[in-house]
Amino acid sequence: MTAPVFVVESLPGDDVRQYVLDGAEGRHAVSVKRMRAGEALVLTDGAGRWAEGEVLAAEGKDRLTLRLGPVIEEPPASPRITVVQALPKGDRGELAVETMTETGVDAVVPWAASRCITQWRGDRGLKALAKWRATAREAGKQSRRVRFPEVADAATSKQVAELLADADFAAVLHEDRDYGSAALATAELPSSGEIVLVVGPEGGVSPEELALFEEAGAKAYRLGASVLRTSTAGTAATALLLGRTGRWS
Repeated sequence: MTAPVFVVESLPGDDVRQYVLDGAEGRHAVSVKRMRAGEALVLTDGAGRWAEGEVLAAEGKDRLTLRLGPVIEEPPASPRITVVQALPKGDRGELAVETMTETGVDAVVPWAASRCITQWRGDRGLKALAKWRATAREAGKQSRRVRFPEVADAATSKQVAELLADADFAAVLHEDRDYGSAALATAELPSSGEIVLVVGPEGGVSPEELALFEEAGAKAYRLGASVLRTSTAGTAATALLLGRTGRWS
């Protein structure tokens, strides 16, 4: 099994060989993971820099002394996959972020679609966004990632259209018998650059939003014969794209 991952604000220079992990991450390592001398772990800043460490000693309930290896920089993956996720009801937003992170998405953009029942406003919106970001961090650690997905501020449909216009491949998941959509499994994908995928709400993407996104260069695609919930469609599509672009090879 791969070594557990712990997040630090920054990693020391290569001239530093001993490091103290304390605070919340130290407490988790000592009191939850019960790490002891001789065990291995990974420290990361969540932005691609990481180092292997060996526990030299555990002190109290929240302090580990480590011997660190060299700091390594993991380059950003290519093509980069961004999922624009319409706001689901309840805790399904966190579920979507969690599973997309574990699968390998690079960025998530919360989207206040016109048919979303949930709307982020004021303090409630800030709290919901903080939960999405905390979920991405924890899921990144759980899945042993060293470059966590970015969770952007909530976007309007106009802002989503701007993202799609700048993408190398822009897609909207849309299943409608009366609306022509191609199979995502056979779409021609770029070998590098930016892929942006829009996942609509349970009520679907509105005709006005579809027209706006098409004008920005996006095309409608479907995953298969069945219709997935908004909280699972992004994960399934991300897995498909990772396999087809070779990132899972």
